[in-house]
Amino acid sequence: MADNGLTTEQRKDLRKKSWSFTWRSWAIQASWNYERQMNMGFLYGIAPTLNRLYSKPEDLDKKKAAYQRHMAFYNCTPQTSSFVLGLTTSMEEEYAKNPSSMDPDSINAVKSSLMGPLSGVGDSFFQGTIRILAFSLGINLAQHGSILGPILAMVISFIPSFAVTYWGGQFGYTAGKKYLKILTGSGLMNRVMYLVNIVGLMVIGAMIASMIGITTPIKMGSAFNLQKTLNSIFPQMIPLAFTFLMYWMLRKKVGTGWILLFCIGGGILLSVLGIFA
Repeated sequence: MADNGLTTEQRKDLRKKSWSFTWRSWAIQASWNYERQMNMGFLYGIAPTLNRLYSKPEDLDKKKAAYQRHMAFYNCTPQTSSFVLGLTTSMEEEYAKNPSSMDPDSINAVKSSLMGPLSGVGDSFFQGTIRILAFSLGINLAQHGSILGPILAMVISFIPSFAVTYWGGQFGYTAGKKYLKILTGSGLMNRVMYLVNIVGLMVIGAMIASMIGITTPIKMGSAFNLQKTLNSIFPQMIPLAFTFLMYWMLRKKVGTGWILLFCIGGGILLSVLGIFA
């Protein structure tokens, strides 16, 4: 046994999974789409786990359900996504081993609750700090004719990215295994999932407010401004109303193509009429 309580075989398995989290989280935007953003990339990252857990022919329905589960909306910084992959893997393993220990919907709830905080930290650190420092130094050297400019910029960008991705995935997996046992054993899982669902809904609500930009330019003289009036009653009321409309259409099984045509055609028409900006 090693000092951390793992056998040699367990350490090898952990390293293998950590490499998988690393490489697959870096490829998470390879199939980016406007509807659910990085969901296909996340499914690609978690697919080896699902294939391993549900490898028997009689587990095909469970495997399909798990694949469908991870087709949900996902958007997070690629480097910090390895932590989510690691944690999700530990939850999927726990659920496959003991289905009565948790609600499978809680797995996506945890993913949703982590997207916002990890994106905020990840984007600020990698895009707003490391990239600027690395390429500022690289450009300065390149301007003086040094080949070290682009090389140093890539090296400085790569080192923290690799460290966070590799160790983040490993930490997410090991911490998930450890605390899931405590939570399921003490009966606290339902309370934790309730709180996680609240956080997840807050994240989705914030994304609606920040990513859907629909306003109205309707005014009546200088005394009445409809947009200001709506903001004083309920900020971002129009984006929220349209989000619920899209949700209602999806519940009614309206095809995605028709919804896109409705959004494009309706947006152009209402813009031309001066109702929406």
